[in-house]
Amino acid sequence: MINFKKKFPGAYNPKKLTREVKVGNIIIGGDNPVVIQEMCSTLTKDISSTISQLRYFKELGVKLARVAIPDEESARAIRVLKNEVSINLVADIQFNHRYAIIAIESGVDKIRLNPGNISSRSALLDIVSLAKERTVPIRIGVNSGSLEKNILLKYGALKPEAMVESALKQVLILEKLGFYDIIVSLKSPDVLLTIKANRLMSQKVDYPLHIGITEAGIGDESSLISAIGMGILLLEGIGDTIRVSLSYRDRARNIIAGRKILESLSIQYI
Repeated sequence: MINFKKKFPGAYNPKKLTREVKVGNIIIGGDNPVVIQEMCSTLTKDISSTISQLRYFKELGVKLARVAIPDEESARAIRVLKNEVSINLVADIQFNHRYAIIAIESGVDKIRLNPGNISSRSALLDIVSLAKERTVPIRIGVNSGSLEKNILLKYGALKPEAMVESALKQVLILEKLGFYDIIVSLKSPDVLLTIKANRLMSQKVDYPLHIGITEAGIGDESSLISAIGMGILLLEGIGDTIRVSLSYRDRARNIIAGRKILESLSIQYI
């Protein structure tokens, strides 16, 4: 393992001390190790396939895994998955607030949500109230490819400030409801855009940041893109949890790449 601090003395900045957020049996943020997470490629409602993949992740040392929740059947599958595999689960919710409620009731450890996509304040309040009761944190995920049209029009182009404004707007919605167990992610296939957006967000909030480069693809070039973008942020002390998004069928490649990035920078992780 390269000792980056000896090879390049003074280059590494200590990790920014962010707010601690409990996710299942791990803690993200503060001075805790960076958490490597992975996402299932299976249909969540295909329970046997999803269990098999989650067990594979666990064998590889993964402590946090995300599953897609596009329908009610997938949301209800969370209970079975949690009973069968001892791993912390994140439910990826897009628009239907009922799926978030079912996932939380089924024992999920964290949900990924865009509060702006929830149709009514009362529906969002139902999610937040239950999440608060069950101590389930919410990750606000802002992706450059799905930024709100009004924000894009305001800035005239896709800019770091536009992504940060979108994220802050969602953070404020949750804070007004008295909810603070928040993790934020700002991702793009554009390395510079991702770096600049996360730098700016890190200056504005003390919530933990989940970092990564979206749609990185496959091959050496894709691995380099992820390593450069994530490595720069990690060197600046930004990033409490990471996911490398390479498009390989074997998700072990993502996990191994994430470990190599962190190990090359002498950053502690789980």
